[in-house]
Amino acid sequence: MNPTVLVTGASGGIGSAIATRFAREGYRVAIHYNHHREKAEQLVQELRNQNSLVIAVQADISNEQQVKNMMEEVTQQLGGIDILINNAGFAQQKLFTDITSDEWKKMFDVHVNGAFYCIQAVLPWMIHNKKGKIINISSMWGQVGASCEVHYSAAKAALIGMTKALAKELGLSGIQVNCVSPGVIETEMNHMLGVDVLEELKEETPLNKLGTPDDIANAVYFLASDQADFITGQVLASNGGYII
Repeated sequence: MNPTVLVTGASGGIGSAIATRFAREGYRVAIHYNHHREKAEQLVQELRNQNSLVIAVQADISNEQQVKNMMEEVTQQLGGIDILINNAGFAQQKLFTDITSDEWKKMFDVHVNGAFYCIQAVLPWMIHNKKGKIINISSMWGQVGASCEVHYSAAKAALIGMTKALAKELGLSGIQVNCVSPGVIETEMNHMLGVDVLEELKEETPLNKLGTPDDIANAVYFLASDQADFITGQVLASNGGYII
């Protein structure tokens, strides 16, 4: 039986690319969404033409009980989760002095607490099987910081710290924990930066281009594959050389 994969935030650009890659390779895929039900269901329909074992599940991952309910639904329909990809997130540009406490809390609730709840929910199954793969999606801004995105940078940095610490703690249980750190990717979320800013970022990238959601999906798929069985606690940067 092929492994079961849960991709959080799979209705967006990077998440949908990740889900698509695994579905096309024959994995059982759970596509998580919170607000964008139509996008998630449309993706499920598209992928079911190639793989019938694809479902959509809804949850606010900042709510621990909703996460537990989601995991039960996935387990009932597809089996225990063998690969968890914590991709759900959002960005916001704002001066640090203008960030409200609610905005700061929401950023950490989704990126950090959401990953925490999801990981805790899947660990009993993984520990029982003595194997499992957890892949967190961070950002290059979590590595070097971004002006006017302090809360986003801090939350993504926390994911990197969680990745490294968990890799040490879970290694003896046969569970690998890694992180993919995207650079500037052509997604709807990044379009809010504006054409001029995106062009500047492109020029600052040694490969002189922006990344695509498929670039990130390929990196995630590699870490989830048998080819990466001796890799854990690492940050795989897919940024075109923007950070070296």
